[in-house]
Amino acid sequence: MGACYIFAIPSFAQAEAPKNFIQKSGISGTIRSCYFSKLYGAAAENNMDAYALAGILNVKTAPFLGGFILGASFFTTNDLGTHGNNPKHVDTTLMGIASSINALGQVYIQYVRPHRLLIRIGNQMINTPWMGPRDSRMLPQTFQGIFARFTPVSGLNLEAMRIFRWKSRTSGDYYKDNLYYDTNYYNDPLYDVTAVLPKNAGEFQGTLAFGATYKARNANVQAWYYNFYQFAQLFYGSAAYTLKTGAEFFPFAAVQYMREWQVNSVFQKYDAKLFGQSGDVSATLWGGKVGVKIPGGKLFVAYNALTPHAGSFGGGAIISPYGNYKATYSSFITDNLLAFGPGHAWRVAASYRLCQRQIILMVGYVHFNTNYEGKTHGVYLDMTYVPKVLKGFTVRDQVAIDNGLQAYAGRSFIYNRMMLQYAF
Repeated sequence: MGACYIFAIPSFAQAEAPKNFIQKSGISGTIRSCYFSKLYGAAAENNMDAYALAGILNVKTAPFLGGFILGASFFTTNDLGTHGNNPKHVDTTLMGIASSINALGQVYIQYVRPHRLLIRIGNQMINTPWMGPRDSRMLPQTFQGIFARFTPVSGLNLEAMRIFRWKSRTSGDYYKDNLYYDTNYYNDPLYDVTAVLPKNAGEFQGTLAFGATYKARNANVQAWYYNFYQFAQLFYGSAAYTLKTGAEFFPFAAVQYMREWQVNSVFQKYDAKLFGQSGDVSATLWGGKVGVKIPGGKLFVAYNALTPHAGSFGGGAIISPYGNYKATYSSFITDNLLAFGPGHAWRVAASYRLCQRQIILMVGYVHFNTNYEGKTHGVYLDMTYVPKVLKGFTVRDQVAIDNGLQAYAGRSFIYNRMMLQYAF
C-alpha cells in the first residue's frame, strides 16, 4: 500500500502548477472538549466521570493525474490530568484509561470520477449501518482497507469494501481485533468491550461488505451484506418513505430487517458464552418507525424486536464486532438491543428547532423488555446550541435517566454527556 504514495508524490509538479495545487488543497478539522458522568443509584456500582480535550486535523490534496487525491488525518486527545488515581471511577468509554492518545487516524490515496466512481485505499473513515465511526466520543473509529463506490445512475450507489484492521475509539494504532476481544489484546488499549474470547484467541481477519442504497425524492432504500470473517454473516435492509402532502406536515414511515448467521464461528471454537448462552450465531431483528415532519422538527414512534433463538450464541444476540447499534430504530444513548440481547423495545421521540434554529431540542422515552437483562425504561433530553455568530461552534448536552435494569440493581442510572466542538 505504501508504494501507492511513493509513486504518486513525484507527479505533483507534472499534474498542476505548484501554486494552483496548493490553493486547491484543503485543511480542515475539529476541536472538541467533553465531560461525561455516570451516576448509579445502586450502592454496589461506582460512579464514573471523565474529561478530555481532543483535536482532529485533516489534510487533503487537490486532484492530480486526472482524479487522484491524497488525504491524512491526525487525531489527538488528552485528559489534562483529570483521570485521577482510581480507574474504577473513570468512564473509560470516553478515551480509555491512558492520559493521551495520538494517532494517524487516516492516511489514504483516493481516485474519484465525479458523480460516478470513488476508490479509496488506506486508513480511512467508513460510514455504513453496521460499520461506522461511532463518533460520539473524543475520536472516531477508523478502518484499514479498500473501499469503492460506484454510481451507475443518479440516486443509486453501489458500495464494496474489504477491511483488514481497525482503530477503535480508544486505540492509537490499527489492530486485528474487535470489541469481543479483551482489553490489551496484542497491546491494544481497547475499552468499552464485551470480552467473551480468551486472551489466546486468533486474530480477527477483518470484514468483507457489499451494499446498495437508492434515494429518490420521497423514498430511501438500502440493502447490505457483511461477512465478519469467522464471527458472523449479516444481511440488513431498510426502506423509508415520506409522503409529500403539499402542506407543512409530512408523514413518514420506515421498516428494517436484519438476519445474522454463522456455523462453526469463533465463539464455538473457544466455547464462548454471552448471557450464559452458547452455540451457532443466529439473530433476527425487525422494526418499524412512523412519524410526522413539521416545520422545524419531527415526532415519531419506533419499535424493534430481536427474536430469541434457543441453542445459539447469546440466545439470539446481535453480533456487531465494531459496536454499531444506531441502525436500530429504538436505540438511544444508554439502552440498545445489542447490549441487552433478545427482547423488544419501543421508543417515542420528538425534535424541534428554536430561537431562529440556533437551538435543537430532542426529547424521548424508551421501554425495553428483554429475556436476559429484564425490563427497563428511561427518558432523555438532548439539547444542541449552534450560534450564528460563531460559525462551526456547537454546544451539546445529553442527559438520560434509566430505571429498573437488573445490572443497576433496579435503581436509577443518570448519564450526562457535555460536548463543546469547533469545526473549521
